[in-house]
Amino acid sequence: MRSFGTEGRVYPDEHYVVPRTAEIADFVQRVKAGKYIVLFAPRQTGKTTFFRFALAALVAEESTYFPIQLDFQDLRNVSPATFYEELYYMIREQIEVVFEQREGVPSEALARFLENTQLTNHRSMTRFFKQLQHLLQAPIASMNLLEGDSHKQVPAFKRVVLLIDEFDGIPPTVVSDFLYALRRIYLSGKPRCPHSVGIVGVKNITQLDYDSSVSPFNIQNEFKLPNFTLEEVRELFGQYTAEVGQAFAPEVIESIHKQTVGQPFLVNRFGQILTKELEIPKTETITLAHFAKAHAQLLRENNVNLRHLSTNIRRNRRFETFLMRIMGRDEGVEFNLYDDVISELATYGVITKGADDTCEIVNPIYLYCILQTFKPAVNGLEDEYFPEDTSDGFLHYLTPTGEIALEALLDNFRDFIVRAGFGILQVPDTPRESVGRLLLLSYLDQFVKLVGGVMHIEVPTGRGQMDLLITHEQKKYIVETKVWRGAMYYEAGKKQLAAHIKTEGAVEGYYVVFDHRRTPRPLVETETVDGITIRSYIIPVIQEQPSTA
Repeated sequence: MRSFGTEGRVYPDEHYVVPRTAEIADFVQRVKAGKYIVLFAPRQTGKTTFFRFALAALVAEESTYFPIQLDFQDLRNVSPATFYEELYYMIREQIEVVFEQREGVPSEALARFLENTQLTNHRSMTRFFKQLQHLLQAPIASMNLLEGDSHKQVPAFKRVVLLIDEFDGIPPTVVSDFLYALRRIYLSGKPRCPHSVGIVGVKNITQLDYDSSVSPFNIQNEFKLPNFTLEEVRELFGQYTAEVGQAFAPEVIESIHKQTVGQPFLVNRFGQILTKELEIPKTETITLAHFAKAHAQLLRENNVNLRHLSTNIRRNRRFETFLMRIMGRDEGVEFNLYDDVISELATYGVITKGADDTCEIVNPIYLYCILQTFKPAVNGLEDEYFPEDTSDGFLHYLTPTGEIALEALLDNFRDFIVRAGFGILQVPDTPRESVGRLLLLSYLDQFVKLVGGVMHIEVPTGRGQMDLLITHEQKKYIVETKVWRGAMYYEAGKKQLAAHIKTEGAVEGYYVVFDHRRTPRPLVETETVDGITIRSYIIPVIQEQPSTA
């Protein structure tokens, strides 16, 4: 039985696979047209798997293409001489693999050439490919020596396709000359060798270290590999259902896509948890209750994808300030790749360009993990959470019937901010604009875990909005948070929240706005908006600093 794969490449005979038919057809056409293609995308988005599938589709469609697949992952710190020596051995090994797959053997001339050739620099590499093209075009003898087949020949190879995976691993000392050499080959006209090149990596060309004021690879043809669509996620899980017989409720597939926005690793990780780790009987349909358990497990685990996310956003202290800024601004922040912070965060797969050309966090799971990463483990204010006369702490806000008294819980949070006073601005390593949200997240997170509920974020935002959805005993509670940006945005937020509550099938919601103005105006009000009951809080964050006199 196949499984959902999250460890490196996936294989159709071992894993459920999204076929990406349209993208593969697009790639094949670009190769046939002789394009020099680049694909730069975050790790664990399926780049390597896609390109290998695409090369296989190309060869199946046109057998005279000769694919050479390289990997620069372990070469970054080697000398130029060692790099070209390793490059030669990788190419030679791949040539032998292709001949073996085609049941052929190299001609004597090609064998001698490979035996007597060395690569020492980018110029020798250019000469190597030119001679290789000439030698590959000769008919190739077959290894099949059965009677009647002794004169069988494998068709000559007409075009070499070079695929370089983990291109980021190329040594900085050779990257410029290497790319210039490929550009000279490309500009030399057709026929050429390589006929087409695919470069795959995380960092794009402009982010690599080369000593040049002009891009050495300005002939590149950029290829985008999108996340899975909702239909592709349905198809992926449908393969499991067809093979095992266990169905998924339609809303489970929709919820998986909504939380992951089709990020391949996260989609498959949901598949692993739901079909194996939760041990759901195969006779049962997988429901939203199962999804909630899987979602909670995914958010709390330290899997490689989320660990990479956390590591990357800690690389630069400016990242936290920027990420909190795009979550706090209703007007959005322009997605400008000339900005170093935006470019790096996009490279790491943390942010993306929204429909209106503003920055957005890629998906709700990443947003939740970003907030957890920057949330202090201990904020120093925990003793202020409750009034001195409170004896049962958070349990005071769970009713005898098992419901969350969320209005009272948030009322207490508002009072906690007042009790803490100026201390909230002394929470370590926390920008002022994000301190309110992070304190609310810590406060609710501690409560939810204590009562056995689950909390996650519903909206991957770049427009000021952040919706927390708490699930407890099959009931949903929605809390939207914003930073005060004016009365117009405040009122618009209520309508956004009302619309969201309707989609979740709830009847009430809570709206918490943090006011950082010098003269804030605290407010609590309950009203009906579009048929939905909304309790709103405007909570001042800037408190008067104690006098030192």
